[in-house]
Amino acid sequence: MPISSRAITDSILASLNAADQHETPYRHWFLKDYFPAATLPEISNLPFEAPSLGGLSGKREVHNATRKYFDVENRAEFPAVAAVADALQSAEMTQTIEQKFGIDLKGSYLRIEYAQDTNGFWLEPHTDLGVKLFTCLLYLSDGPGHDTLGTDIYDADKKHLGRSPFAPNGALIFIPSDDTYHGFEARQINGIRKSLIINYVTDEWRAREQLAFPDQPIGA
Repeated sequence: MPISSRAITDSILASLNAADQHETPYRHWFLKDYFPAATLPEISNLPFEAPSLGGLSGKREVHNATRKYFDVENRAEFPAVAAVADALQSAEMTQTIEQKFGIDLKGSYLRIEYAQDTNGFWLEPHTDLGVKLFTCLLYLSDGPGHDTLGTDIYDADKKHLGRSPFAPNGALIFIPSDDTYHGFEARQINGIRKSLIINYVTDEWRAREQLAFPDQPIGA
């Protein structure tokens, strides 16, 4: 049966409604059951090759040439990619996000990265502040020890305070500000740590080829 963007929309909206809100060290939300159960394997098993780190890590930008996105090309090739992008682009979804999180997405663009992290990967603490208006880190993989691979959370002084739960179909959401420090402390990764990085970005985003709908701003 084809994957329905309607079913994905309904599932995400229910997950948002049941989100567990936390205030420390900054406001953030933990979610469960983000996608319909039947959708998760379709996304987790997309045939994208995990990039080689080549001994470099700390920032995702150092591997820009091999990063994968739910872009125009992949939307056309993979029905699951198209259904997810359609759901997150919809007026119903974006208006709900605006109301729940108190943000204005009008004129922004949907960007979804398919991240595959292997052993040796780490990320320095950073905030996402700037051209990102919304960040959702959606976890996909379920390998040995992956329950320890959540996003690390820091206070405004970059002191490590803990990490998000990591479970398939769970997510961390926050609204980027000057104190939303998060990253990934170096630790053992068995297999491939898979996740989606879902952002709505402003018109200042230069890499238009990364966007799901580069010619369709939200609210247009």
